Amino acid sequence: MKDPICGMEVGEDSKLKSSYKGKTYVFCSANCKQNFDKKPEKYAKS
Repeated sequence: MKDPICGMEVGEDSKLKSSYKGKTYVFCSANCKQNFDKKPEKYAKS
């Protein structure tokens, strides 16, 4: 899976996850997760 913020490949077992509109997103770092959580609609792919 790709981190929606930076595009880095991240394993599905990552502990850094967020859900948005029924889809789970994984992140390479806490910073990327925080950016996503602030504006998920900007980064979420439908």
